[in-house]
This record gives sequence, structure tokens and C-alpha cells, in this order.
Amino acid sequence: MELEMFFKPVLESIVPEGLPEACLSNNILIHREEQFPDLSEAQLAIFGVNESRGNPKNPSAKEAPDKIRQWFYRLFNHGYDLKIADLGNIEAGDSIDDTHFAVTNATQELIKQGVIPIIIGGTQDITYSNYCAYEKLEQTVNLVTIDSRFDIGLMDEDLNAYSFLSKIILHQPNFLFNYSNIGYQTYFVDPRVLDLMKKLYFDFYRLGQVRSSLEEVEPIVRNADIVSVDMNAMRKGDAPGIAFASPNGFSGEEACAISRYAGMSDKLTSFGIYEYCPAKDHDGQTAHLIAQMLWYFIDGYYNRKQDYPVGLKSSYVKYTVANEEHGHELVFYKSDKSERWWMDVPYQAGATKKYERHHLVPCSYQDYQSACAKEMPDRWWQTYQKLC
Repeated sequence: MELEMFFKPVLESIVPEGLPEACLSNNILIHREEQFPDLSEAQLAIFGVNESRGNPKNPSAKEAPDKIRQWFYRLFNHGYDLKIADLGNIEAGDSIDDTHFAVTNATQELIKQGVIPIIIGGTQDITYSNYCAYEKLEQTVNLVTIDSRFDIGLMDEDLNAYSFLSKIILHQPNFLFNYSNIGYQTYFVDPRVLDLMKKLYFDFYRLGQVRSSLEEVEPIVRNADIVSVDMNAMRKGDAPGIAFASPNGFSGEEACAISRYAGMSDKLTSFGIYEYCPAKDHDGQTAHLIAQMLWYFIDGYYNRKQDYPVGLKSSYVKYTVANEEHGHELVFYKSDKSERWWMDVPYQAGATKKYERHHLVPCSYQDYQSACAKEMPDRWWQTYQKLC
């Protein structure tokens, strides 16, 4: 498949001139007229989606990619020996289904080539297109969203930014192993939706819970194949360019920290930032924040530790904790490279091929301490329910 067919080149007017040599505009392979980037050695590929029909409340989302680029290109490369490509934009098709088709196929091809796609702009229903790329690769995945609510929608509702999650959950064949939400705000969520999340053994973390201990986000994101960020999860003071503004949400610093955690995950293979609303942005503040989030994702990628699933767990320090009350022996592994933790969750015999990517669950030292105190870590229990 020729990737070039899906993308329009970056406009020359978007690429700043006369910037210092160390700026990203001079360190990225940019798709220009008649010059598509060589991806043979690329590790990361950025592309925009000029689509807004998935959210009528955010019609300017289609303009987001180039607004973000204007700030991103001005940031400095601090010696990262990486090959990063900017493939340009996927333009809106004749129908929104055409756009989703293009995103799915482009994402699939990039992942097959070992390149991590970074999707910017457009509305969050593009996450569904991202997920469908893994279906074509026949790979079960973990999805993490940074969102103030759960985009379930109504049962008979068409795919859009408010219903994409239900489309993923109900999609057949199903390749979703686990879904985690980070930063939901309870007053925005129907209690029945929370009950549904519990019944499906999905993970969800309130905004206040996450902000009180942001480092606990790291193992959640480390377990993800796909991370999808809804900019409406940010507080308006830090990100005014959002369609559904709220006084509460993540700060800019927290958003950048989460983006860095995502980049550091050896398991993660795609990343997207959606729902930026240029029409409501003030002085490009939100576009600038997204540019910095991208910078931190790249910084995280550069600092990957080559832990699981890249490394071998035989080289880790193994800890075993007996839990007589629940009748289980909990096995933990600690990386000698990064000092990060995992739990080995048992699963039924004969299911190795299906579950081999999911039984070793990222966790924190706090989970190990809980096990030592005879408390069953929530992450262990929820994964065990899905595996068995």
C-alpha cells in the first residue's frame, strides 16, 4: 500500500523560515510537494486529520493540525537521535466514513512498518479508526483515554465523538482486551455508565484521584497500545481552545507529564490528541500546549527503557507474595533497568496465544506494598476477571 496516497503535503506557509538549526522544523522529515518522507528508518510519524463532522459542536477541529504545527515546529530538539516524519494531513473525504477508512489504513500501514503514528487534530471519533487498524493486524489491544467523560452515546447512534467508545466495545470481531479512562469527572457521567464500566471490569480513575498522585498514571499508560487524549479533559484556564470548556480538569503540566509517560511505554504503538477547537483559542495557547505535549511524548519515547514487552522478564527481580485469604500467590517483577514494576496474573491453560500480551500487568510499588499488607490490588483482580 502506498502511504503517500492518503496524505496532502504540509503547506509551505506553515513551515517557519529562519529558525535556529536545532528547532524541530529543521529536524523532522516533512512531507512537502512531491517529496514524501522516507520512512525506512523512521520511528515516529505525525499526521493531521482535517475532519470535524464527528462533532458538530467543534466545526473548527478540521483546522487544528496546522495550528498545532505552527507552534510545534518552533520547539527545540535537545539532541534526540530520532527519525521523525510529518506526513501531512488526511483531508476530509466525501463522507466521514471515507475519512475513517483513510485513517485506519494509514495507521495500520505505519504500525506494520514499525512506525508509531501520532495523530493530531480532528474529533475524538478518530479513535475508532485507530482501533480498527489493530483489527486488521489481528492484535488484541488496550485502549486508554484521557477524558472527562465516557463517550458511550446511545445504542442506535451513529459513530461520532460522543459514541465512539460504545462502537469499539460492541465491534465484532472484538479485539479490545481492556479499556481505561483517566480523569473522568463524576458530575459529567451518568451513574448507569459507571455501573456498565464496572461490569465490564474496565478501569476508570477520577480526576481528583489522579491529580493527588499523578505518578500512579504511569503504569496505567504503560499498559496501553493506544492512548487517545480529548483536550476537553483540560481545564479552561490552561486550554481555552476547547468546545466543552470547564473550570476543572488537568493542568498543562499534568497533560505534558501524562504525554511523557505515554511516550515511555514500550508497549504503546499509537497516540492521538483530539478535540482542539481553534475557533475558541486565545493567542494560540491551546495549540502551544498540544505542541508541548507532543514534545514530551517524543522525549518519553527517546527515554524508553526497553522493558517488557521488549525485554525478558527472566532478567528482572522476582517477588512472590502469598495471599491466603484469596487463595492466590501474587508474583511481581521489578525491572533492573528502570525499577518499574509488573504483576504476573495467571490465566487459563491453552489461552497463551490470546493472552500472552496481557497477563504481565504494569503496576506500581504501591501495588506491591498493598499485596504485602494482604490487600488484593485492584489492577490484579480486574485483569484476573478478564483472563478467566
